[in-house]
Amino acid sequence: MTSDTPVDARPPGGKTFFGHPRALSTLFLTEMWERFSFYGMRAILVLYLTAAVAEDGLGMRESTANAVYGTYNAMVYLMALPGGWVADRLIGARRSVLWGGVVIAVGHYVMAIPARWSVFAGMTLIVLGTGLLKPNISTMVGGLYDRDSPRRDAGFSIFYMGINLGAFIAPLVTGFLGEKINWHLGFGAAAIGMTFGVLQYVLGRRNLGDAGERPADPLLGADRRRALTRVGVGVLVLLLVLAALAVADLFTVNTVVNTLTVATVLITIGYFARIITDREISNTERSRMKAYLWLFVFAAAFWLIYDQAGSVLNIFAADRTDRDVLGFTFPASWLQSVNPILIIIGAPLFAWLWLRLGHRVSTPVKFAVGLVLNGLSFVLMAAAAQAAVGGDLVSPWWLVAVYAIQVAGELSLSPVGLSATTKLAPVKYASQMMGLWFLATAVGDAIGGQVARLAETWPEPTYFLTFGLASVLLGLGAVMFTRHISRLMAGIH
Repeated sequence: MTSDTPVDARPPGGKTFFGHPRALSTLFLTEMWERFSFYGMRAILVLYLTAAVAEDGLGMRESTANAVYGTYNAMVYLMALPGGWVADRLIGARRSVLWGGVVIAVGHYVMAIPARWSVFAGMTLIVLGTGLLKPNISTMVGGLYDRDSPRRDAGFSIFYMGINLGAFIAPLVTGFLGEKINWHLGFGAAAIGMTFGVLQYVLGRRNLGDAGERPADPLLGADRRRALTRVGVGVLVLLLVLAALAVADLFTVNTVVNTLTVATVLITIGYFARIITDREISNTERSRMKAYLWLFVFAAAFWLIYDQAGSVLNIFAADRTDRDVLGFTFPASWLQSVNPILIIIGAPLFAWLWLRLGHRVSTPVKFAVGLVLNGLSFVLMAAAAQAAVGGDLVSPWWLVAVYAIQVAGELSLSPVGLSATTKLAPVKYASQMMGLWFLATAVGDAIGGQVARLAETWPEPTYFLTFGLASVLLGLGAVMFTRHISRLMAGIH
């Protein structure tokens, strides 16, 4: 098996993973442990940032903590772009995943150090490592199937189930350790999870054959030296800018957050312009990229709302819900496990549904459904916030219902979006296109972090209702453009 030869049938020897290529199992488990570390840390991050200094937290305002959380998520996915480039041009997807996992593990171990500086230093390392791992492991999954195979969406849905298995277990472990014992102990549990992920990936490499072994479009000789020099100069300039900001006393949390938000949007615009105007891609590939731009906007709008589960909704869980069960007050972060367990249940059902429907329901329609459902979840959240007006604690079942609606929306959009990205990608930009898909999450989270600042100043029912209705309207508008987008996709379903 090579990275250029998709495996869309039973491999020699008859070994499969739920009827899919055996290599999917190694990638499934690696992603599961990486998501354990990511979601385990993320489940307690905002709670730690907003906890009082007397409770060993950082004592941030909720608005600032929400913005930091959104920007951190954005940077995790933004770095998928250079991570895809490193795989495509320098070391290949397989080694990118390995080294990314190692750097992520180190970042979590740094966060486990009980010092105020450790959290931001650790998050920086996690951002860099995830940029290497996240896009390239998904690209390897895509390489297991023919480009337009109806089994492709089913394969990605199974892979998505692995993501959410790790995401389900993680908050139960890190939430209890972090909220009930010590925040940094919770971060340490995330570090151990990523360590398991790296070990599993190394031990399971025999299942991968030659998948991801070589760069798709390697840089050689003078071109390679020139590229590495430019990267080095860029890093040096960045360090000098940061040093200058520190000297001028401008290196504040809000300055960094706002700068990174603007940078994320500008990078997105520049990257799309670069690909669409590239003379080396065909007219068909250019048309598909124009279709992808529509899907990108829809996805960014989806994640703007969806990823507030770990910030605005997490704080609501901590401050507005009655979490007492038989005298035990369970950690607020445990509610972060509701979403992934529902996805674990729903992913096989949606995998079956997409396989059954085949090409009768187009990708743009699935995106529209995701947007409408996402908006309805915030409309329901507005009702929950209204019930909590006056300081009353509400049932956590409100949040469970909100997450259930969001899960249905996510399964309509996210695994389908992963699959669409690998199908619509120009050959030249294979791994980088997966990075571009994650850039949709980056844009949504970066803007969403700024939007989430309003949750501290607006009445909560108004906040949720405003953005919920906006998502519903965008989803209904997306339906109107499905035929146009399908034509631009040029035969890809």
